[in-house]
Amino acid sequence: MITFELSKEQELIVKTAKEFASRELRDIARDCDEDAEVPKNILNKAWEMGLANAAVPETYGGIGMSRATMTSVLICEELAYGCASLATAIMAPSAFIHPLIDFGTADQKKKYLPQYGGDQFTPAAAAVHEPQFSFDCTDMHTIAEKKGAEWVLNGRKRLVAFGHTAHHFLVLAKTGSQTGLAYLGAFIVPRDAAGLTIEAEPERVMGLRAVPFSRLTLKDVVVSDADRLGGAEGIDGRRLINTLRVANSALCVGLAKAVLDTSVPYTKQRIAFDEPIAKKQAIAFKLSDMHTEIESMRWMIWKAASQLDQHGDATKATTLAQHYTNKNCVLIADNGVQIFGGHGYIRDLPLEMWLRNARTLSLLEGVAAA
Repeated sequence: MITFELSKEQELIVKTAKEFASRELRDIARDCDEDAEVPKNILNKAWEMGLANAAVPETYGGIGMSRATMTSVLICEELAYGCASLATAIMAPSAFIHPLIDFGTADQKKKYLPQYGGDQFTPAAAAVHEPQFSFDCTDMHTIAEKKGAEWVLNGRKRLVAFGHTAHHFLVLAKTGSQTGLAYLGAFIVPRDAAGLTIEAEPERVMGLRAVPFSRLTLKDVVVSDADRLGGAEGIDGRRLINTLRVANSALCVGLAKAVLDTSVPYTKQRIAFDEPIAKKQAIAFKLSDMHTEIESMRWMIWKAASQLDQHGDATKATTLAQHYTNKNCVLIADNGVQIFGGHGYIRDLPLEMWLRNARTLSLLEGVAAA
């Protein structure tokens, strides 16, 4: 049986995320985009509410909310409705925390999770993307080679959120000569590890400008067996990548919904040829299509999240959801700009910023985890 009814816990966290996005994020989004930074107090407030770290068990100092992919998806959508860029920054540590909860050994959880259960924002990041063209997470160029009781990592990573301040990185690397997510490993690397270089200049990106992205170079970085996520058993590469994809897709839905909810009132107020442009068939059809696509995007993501929560192979559902949301989020953001006409290109309004954020989200993988 399929049900879309939320639990009481999920209803509460959705209400919290919605109010936080409306009260704290929307009004500062433009300034954060212009300044290319996110205020520390915003990160701390979100962290105190448990928006990115609520699943850390109480035994490790956390809130102890159930580790449900659907809950993270709901949070991502609500925060991105306020600002996709700030939402990405707030949720970035979840790409380290959630895989640790899902796959970490008892010793790994005991060692690392207490650092992320407090009420002060603690940056951590997943290092997934690589600088080569046509990046494919099933065929990483970063290699982890087993040498005795240790692993030696070599490769380069880019678009690593909070790379300059993260305490730890979850570095994804290929552990064998064959390609595929079955040969994907994840390794916990401290920022002061020998051989790890963090480029001084932050990466310049078109959208999500409030997120501080960095490039990493790993040259003969030695990681012990104890810091291979999952220990000897390793991780389920498919599940890890799918949680990253579904979280980013949920951010797209929140952004797209913000575009639609801003466009509809404008079309009722904007007069052209003696009547509101909302009465023009071309505009009405465009708005209708935007609404339809957003609903479709949401249900596809919820289906994928549900399969992940049931611990099934959600690769097909997640891949379809990612492809559909990436394509339509950019289309909806572009339609928003077109509906506003010349005003859509002016930086006084958020439409052009949302289009840049949508395009960047559609190319990103692994910034947040559901």
